Amino acid sequence: MSEALKSTGADWSLSDPGLIRTQAYVNGEWADAADGATFPVYNPATREVIAEVASVGAAETRRAIEAAEAAQKEWASKTAMERSAILRNWNDLLLENLEDLAIIMTVEQGKVLAESRGEVAYAASFVEWFAEEGKRVYGDVLPLPQPGRRGIVIKQPVGVCAAITPWNFPAAMLTRKAAPALAVGCAMVAKPPHETPLSMLAQAELADRAGLPAGLLNVLPAEHSRPVGDELCSNPIVRKLTFTGSTAVGKLLTKQCAGTLKRLSMELGGNAPVIVFEDADLELAAKGAAASKYRNSGQTCICANRILVQDTVYDEFIEELKKVVGTYKIGNGLDESVTHGPVITRKALEDIRDLVDDAVEHGATVAAGGEFGEGDSQFIEPTILCDVTPKMRIFNEEIFGPVAPVFRFSTEKEAIEMANDTEYGLASYIFTGDQNRSWRVAEGIEYGMVGVNETLFTSQFIPFGGMKESGQGREGSRYGIDEYVETKFICFGDIGTS
Repeated sequence: MSEALKSTGADWSLSDPGLIRTQAYVNGEWADAADGATFPVYNPATREVIAEVASVGAAETRRAIEAAEAAQKEWASKTAMERSAILRNWNDLLLENLEDLAIIMTVEQGKVLAESRGEVAYAASFVEWFAEEGKRVYGDVLPLPQPGRRGIVIKQPVGVCAAITPWNFPAAMLTRKAAPALAVGCAMVAKPPHETPLSMLAQAELADRAGLPAGLLNVLPAEHSRPVGDELCSNPIVRKLTFTGSTAVGKLLTKQCAGTLKRLSMELGGNAPVIVFEDADLELAAKGAAASKYRNSGQTCICANRILVQDTVYDEFIEELKKVVGTYKIGNGLDESVTHGPVITRKALEDIRDLVDDAVEHGATVAAGGEFGEGDSQFIEPTILCDVTPKMRIFNEEIFGPVAPVFRFSTEKEAIEMANDTEYGLASYIFTGDQNRSWRVAEGIEYGMVGVNETLFTSQFIPFGGMKESGQGREGSRYGIDEYVETKFICFGDIGTS
């Protein structure tokens, strides 16, 4: 086994140890689980237990929901300016504590410090954005056909919202949901993933320091999701659920929410294609595909899952991609020289290896990498697979790891058909030097987001979301705030004339 694939420890400490919180945060107070239950949080690079965190259940969830309902009414009565001031305080504290938050994230999630720092800044950007956007929730005056009547449209907060977030972006997935909710006057009850609860708990600590009133943000860590999730979905006080995660779980949550007809935002699985045409800048395409594919060790929902390359430049593109991958170094993310950390669990590693083994068994070849850590190691060498075909499992299944399968296509029509041959439709990427083609293909592929000669386009400015079974609703941008408001029509009659 390569030395790089062995788990290696690294010392870590925080400037502010008070950011390490291991209890639930309910109604502005830190509390243990009612039955005293806890669960361990592991460092995926070392497999060391870094914390024991309270594991709450349905009773604590109900208490958090009731606290959110009580706090939300007064919060909604405040002006947008008042709410904005507190959100701006939260944004400032997130940025002031960026390094500590990045260390916490790297230790519990595994991504390298550079990526963790970037994510903390990304998380803060949503708080800043929606602190401003909350001031711009405008209504309308409608022309009505009857004399003596006037019609207006106003927007009001949905009420108590619930969020269930994933482990791969433990900071940004909270703020992308909580910031717009809080900005318009809603309250939030959030369940972090059991793999990475410490980042969200630290954010709650900073929200408390920022002056966010008790009850408006509640964080419920739990080893087992079902008791908390069932209560969030069934409780009629919760008027909206927002979820980021797998399509299978998203469908289950949608069914569970049907009984109370909750508003839903679902950001689900992806199977992102990168389409490289023969007229593309191949060096740019290889760098872009690699940046998308191997970011967070391949553990993002918008990762390049299938790289489709026109057959006339296939071999040349593979060589360019190998050059990029050859510069990578894997290891503990706390080491500043490391470019890629481990995958989140040993089971994740085994699932990724199964996909690679299936592809190789059916004729694919390993052009780079291909080595998997042994024993308890969760490291995978960044891997390139050549001669991959749509008949292999890896064409249809989300990889969620640092493995790049490269497929061939001949014509533009074939590329579009291959890209659309999936139930998913989240992100997609095109590399071409032909402007007309970029328009044709961007409009022809069935994805909520398309990057043309670019793969790193996410920010607080864009409407993030997908089509088909990749979900519904949008997060971020001016469109994202509409997910947390109700549109109300008011008719004034008998106005008469003066």
